Amino acid sequence: MYELLLIRYGEIGTKGKNRHVFEQRLQANIQSALKGLGIEEVERAHARLYVPLKADLEAVVKRLQRVFGISSFSPVVRVPLDPQAIEKAAIEVMAAGLRQEQPDGGRLTFKVDTRRANKGFPITSPVMSSNLGAVLLQEFPQLAVDVHQPQLTVQVEIRDQYSYVYTERIPGPGGLPVGVSGKGVLLLSGGIDSPVAGYRMMKRGVRPIAVHFHSYPFTSERSKEKVLELARVLSTYGGPIPVHVVHFTEIQKAINQHCPGRLMITIMRRMMLRLAEAIARREGAGALITGESLGQVASQTMESILVTNAVVELPVFRPLIGADKMEIVELAQEIGTYKLSIQPYEDCCTIFVPRHPEIYPELSEVENAEAKLPVEALIQEALERTELIICGEE
Repeated sequence: MYELLLIRYGEIGTKGKNRHVFEQRLQANIQSALKGLGIEEVERAHARLYVPLKADLEAVVKRLQRVFGISSFSPVVRVPLDPQAIEKAAIEVMAAGLRQEQPDGGRLTFKVDTRRANKGFPITSPVMSSNLGAVLLQEFPQLAVDVHQPQLTVQVEIRDQYSYVYTERIPGPGGLPVGVSGKGVLLLSGGIDSPVAGYRMMKRGVRPIAVHFHSYPFTSERSKEKVLELARVLSTYGGPIPVHVVHFTEIQKAINQHCPGRLMITIMRRMMLRLAEAIARREGAGALITGESLGQVASQTMESILVTNAVVELPVFRPLIGADKMEIVELAQEIGTYKLSIQPYEDCCTIFVPRHPEIYPELSEVENAEAKLPVEALIQEALERTELIICGEE
């Protein structure tokens, strides 16, 4: 019965004269997300997007629920701007709704909600809803009207060229379309937090470029593959993700040899931000993204963040800074990264964690310790040995 999906967006509708830019990006992202399902074109008209249902509805729904910028969508019957055609469609969708609800011998409550965006249509919304309610009551004796808490709502949208009738509203992920806010370099470890941070920034329209610091042979190839799998999961929300796998071993060995043990984590973080910023410059990215949460570990105190930020000019976004661990875990479970993140493969930071890391580092002391390192040479070597892997299908 349903041959079309009507797609709504929320925040995009507030963008004024720039709205068409956001709409076009969302349209392209939907088209990309549905690739391989035989859907050739996504239609855009008057603050709505329309997807022809030429594939399995369940498969289409699953993909659309991962497209940021969609607030909700509905399988709809599209009919001409004709009251009789709308009545017929309302009967059809109510029959389908009754089959799905399957009331146990009792009455099923309903209401009709009409929205008349096309003010040239001769029947007002309240009158149209009343007329359709009367038709449905006559057609289905098991129905009863309840305008406050109905079990089923028949919704009608009367627009410029067509009318749309439906009962179901499927929630989307909300946010902004990936790509409208530029690119950001995500420091992606194998832990729980950084994939969630990447997800949060994707929801704000940022296209992520991942950087992973790999310390072979101190960390295994399996730990690298774990991170690539995390990137593949994230790619299902916004398209392929480039992952720059940075050889970090020589940097860690140098820090371990020349710097005080209690400052190792701070200096490692500063080196990571230097490398991430260098890659961001190459990729045309406008920010760095980390999974830090204030006070969670020694490197995430205000003092540590101040000292690590001092080595870069680009803004560092920390979308989890005010979240507690349980909130982060719950979101990781929701988006599908948690089970991967808890696999027992260590990353470069866990291998070199000192027994008593400095919680309140001072910038001058850290800079003095770094003076013993050939910083530029170490950065250059790591960049030259960086491997680029694209995660997710084109």
